[in-house]
Amino acid sequence: MHTDKSVNKITKYIFVSGGVISGIGKGTTAASIAFLLKSAGYKVAPIKFENYLNLDAGTINPIEHGDPFLCEDGTETDMDIGSYEKFLDEDMDTNNFVTMGKIYQTVIDRERRFEYKGEDVEAIPHITDEIIARIKSLARRKNADIVLIELGGTAGEYQNVFYYEASRIMTLKNPGDVLHIHVSYVPTPGHLGEPKTKPTQLSVRTLNSMGIQPDFIVARSEKYLDQRRRDRFALFCNILPQDIISNPDLASVYEIPLILHKQGLDKRILEKLKLPVNSVDMTQWETLVASIKSKKHKQITLAIVGKYFGTGEYQLRDSYAALFDAIDHAGWALGVEVKTKWIDSEKIESAAAKALADKKDKASALKEIIDMPDGIIVPIGWGERGAEGMIMAASYARINKIPYLGLCYGMQLAVVAFARDILGFNDANTVENSPDTKHPVIHLMPKQESFMKRRAYGGTMRLGAWEAIVKKGTRAYEIYEKYNGFINKEKNLTSERHRHRYEFNNEYAKQFEEKGLTISARSLEEGLAEIIEIPKESHPFYLGTQGHPEYKSRPLSPHPIFLSFLQACSK
Repeated sequence: MHTDKSVNKITKYIFVSGGVISGIGKGTTAASIAFLLKSAGYKVAPIKFENYLNLDAGTINPIEHGDPFLCEDGTETDMDIGSYEKFLDEDMDTNNFVTMGKIYQTVIDRERRFEYKGEDVEAIPHITDEIIARIKSLARRKNADIVLIELGGTAGEYQNVFYYEASRIMTLKNPGDVLHIHVSYVPTPGHLGEPKTKPTQLSVRTLNSMGIQPDFIVARSEKYLDQRRRDRFALFCNILPQDIISNPDLASVYEIPLILHKQGLDKRILEKLKLPVNSVDMTQWETLVASIKSKKHKQITLAIVGKYFGTGEYQLRDSYAALFDAIDHAGWALGVEVKTKWIDSEKIESAAAKALADKKDKASALKEIIDMPDGIIVPIGWGERGAEGMIMAASYARINKIPYLGLCYGMQLAVVAFARDILGFNDANTVENSPDTKHPVIHLMPKQESFMKRRAYGGTMRLGAWEAIVKKGTRAYEIYEKYNGFINKEKNLTSERHRHRYEFNNEYAKQFEEKGLTISARSLEEGLAEIIEIPKESHPFYLGTQGHPEYKSRPLSPHPIFLSFLQACSK
């Protein structure tokens, strides 16, 4: 039990675990619960514990674990941290995200410094003590009424057993102040036609074997649970029927707080924690959900040209999760239905190569794949694979006057495309992909070169929030002014989150600007190019940003760049 002596406050703790399968929606469920408790007037601090030994999510292939979410302080985290930001409308930071790698490293570093005074350092209690210490530290830092702890992975995995042990220990030492919510899956096999509760029964039995009795079960399923399923859960899982909450598949994850609230989950949580049950104003959220469900007055199609869509025979949305969320947020606000067409950039390369081999028109080959969408986005990426296809997409959008948005790598490759097409530098490239190019229009800064020589990849990029001065009279200035995107209007100052190590080469700036590519924003520190654009007199919308506006977009406050881009696409 953590007591803040200044206000004599006892912090409460809620553990959220998952059962049966991964990717069940535990993160959005946890975020929804946090939102409901915040709406009831409580200061809620969420924290996610991940199983992997990576120190953060920065070096993980997005196909493996989804798009890493980037925080203001530069922490590269799991996508669930993005859900916390979007539902709570609060910035998360390094204290809200912990990996098993961080836990082990901290304990081992302490042992090396002789901080355990010669003890034999063991998983229990030293690993579990460090887990609990992280939870208590967050409670103090945020002055939280409630800390919501999401346990990564699924109950029964050997990788996360210490997290569950920490939950058991805290429950034992803080009776009445700790709850455990188990989010589990209820499948409906097609050949049977009825939901089956046995997988969740076994998952709860796994929890019981670790000394944990869940206080609630949140059942993820295709449809709402019927009374029979609730009765089966109550009988076999030792839980009251009213503490079994249905969380069915929904058109939007933003509906989850409404259905959980309708079933009284927030009220039951507060009652069990012996906290006052305050009224919850859901008006703004209900308006959001209504706008999501409403009939849209216009439909547009966006082509997303990337290289992280595939895993085996399947296509992954999670590889660009923040991007798709940002598109949705802007579309809902504008009343525009957005259809996205996913295009693997390597397929563009193959089509272009085949056209060349067959002595056919390359432009026609590209049109066959890309078509004529209302807009083209080239998102984040790393390395040479598929880069030429993304460069071709940037050229295609410029030549055909299709609204274009380049995000980070998409901005850099738009610069490369312009250098080749307009400046006549046929070998122009980023040194990431062509170290020996004679025209390194995107290059590595000296500080980053030292990192690369040491193979120091993790956490060494330009990360987190960086301020930039936006040039008056540009499209970028117009965008930030229209949607109140400046953090300091008098100084034309804005701020975006960054995650990259290669930069626009300022030695070429004059040549680019003379030929019609405007550098419309530069970083406050070092004067690095942050936003490039083609003026609206020459193109309906052509903009690339070195920052990542997608990480700052929220359902109730879409990002200005996405709002402006979709408006241009709608025209």
